[in-house]
Amino acid sequence: MSAVEYSAALTTDLAGVLQRHLLQHIRKGELQEDLCFALWRPSSGSARTSAVIDRMIEPQDGDRVLHGGASFLPAYLQRVIGVAMEEGAGLAFLHCHFTPGWHDMSGPDIAAEQRLAPRVLAATGLPLVGLTMGTDGALSARFWPKIAPKRFERRWAGDVRIVGDGFAVTFADAVMPLPRTKEELLRTFSAWGDEKQSLIARLHCGVVGVGSVGALVAEALARMGVRRITLVDHDRVKRHNLDRLVHATAADIGELKVDVAARALRLHATADDFKVDPVPHKVTREAGYRAALNCDVLFSCVDRPWPRQVLNVIANAHLIPVVDGGIRIAAGPRQVLKAADWRAHVAMPGRPCLECLGQFDPAHVAVEREGLLDDPTYLEGLPRDHFAHRNENVFAFAMSAAGMIVNQFLGLTIQPCGVTNAGATIYHFVTATLDKEPLQSCKVDCAYRAEIGTGDSFPYPVFEQHVCSPAPPAPQVGWWRKMVRAVLSS
Repeated sequence: MSAVEYSAALTTDLAGVLQRHLLQHIRKGELQEDLCFALWRPSSGSARTSAVIDRMIEPQDGDRVLHGGASFLPAYLQRVIGVAMEEGAGLAFLHCHFTPGWHDMSGPDIAAEQRLAPRVLAATGLPLVGLTMGTDGALSARFWPKIAPKRFERRWAGDVRIVGDGFAVTFADAVMPLPRTKEELLRTFSAWGDEKQSLIARLHCGVVGVGSVGALVAEALARMGVRRITLVDHDRVKRHNLDRLVHATAADIGELKVDVAARALRLHATADDFKVDPVPHKVTREAGYRAALNCDVLFSCVDRPWPRQVLNVIANAHLIPVVDGGIRIAAGPRQVLKAADWRAHVAMPGRPCLECLGQFDPAHVAVEREGLLDDPTYLEGLPRDHFAHRNENVFAFAMSAAGMIVNQFLGLTIQPCGVTNAGATIYHFVTATLDKEPLQSCKVDCAYRAEIGTGDSFPYPVFEQHVCSPAPPAPQVGWWRKMVRAVLSS
């Protein structure tokens, strides 16, 4: 399997805008292509650069010539370069073809983008991104980085993801080959067919938090034929983990959880060319954060507020769906079980974010960023029912929560009977009832709605490097204070 160095993503709303413009003539039955420019924002993983397509800059009268093919005029290029420079964004060039699916480039296509690449890089500091749309809305994408003086080379994006009301991915087969049908996966293939299995197999899945729930999620992904999995967790196996941490034994005490899980996944994986990347860092540190940005889908199996806040940023700013879940157990006096609930949901544009779902409190994020959740003196002063003291967990509950999380992922990718969003689910153990989350979108005042698709340009501090800098800029401090004040005053 080829290494994927480049990717692209856009929202379903923007995809609809682009389809209406680029395919307007074809949908009328005319043999006429069209073109446009768009802005893009970088999303910089440790091993992959993604272009997050921001918005289309629609051509005006006199900006292009339509002649079966389509050509842009100098005034259009000058205008869009000016907009990109003003907004600190990259520039993408889009056009359509007359057939569906992923598209290669014609000779004139290559020549046009090769001529554009030097000017775009010189003006914006970012490489040109070219995209071709098929009649079904599928997109292929490529980057044009400078590899030598006056020499630019095309690098295909391994996939283009459309994220929002639904989830659609177009793959470059030369970069991400189709999986072969194997006897080990015959039952899986027969459940939802070759097309959906090819999608699942080629998604780079990241599991953040490889504890009782995360290890089970990773095991399920490896068994289902996912070819590449990244595991992000800084923690080590402890004796008190052994009652619920699949794969771990007493011999593994002291080892990194990601190493224990990775070793098991290599034995159990059913995909050809399986690769697992253990990342022994917190997602709140740059190494863990950048590793998460290499992925197409993330699984949030963390139990603290700051990691969830980071994953919420990734879901919205970087357009990487985050499948999140958790367990809440309440025990009364004398350790009598009063309640046990677990839930699962997907956070991405078009669905409620993790903060709006109540999965983390920004005031608690601020406390964790200050290091107080690891300060024994601070913890001693908290009430016993504070979330920082909650450590109840049971393997059976973790299995159920992991299954619910994986099923949310399957709903996102398989979309059975055309259902693209069945909604969040909440299971109550005591009453054996399953509820649906009533919230269908973010709240009106959600701060993350304004930052959808901003990628690396997300304007507030995210990972720990910002906190540890000797003199953080004033807006970084101010934002957290505003968030805390907003919560305390509500």
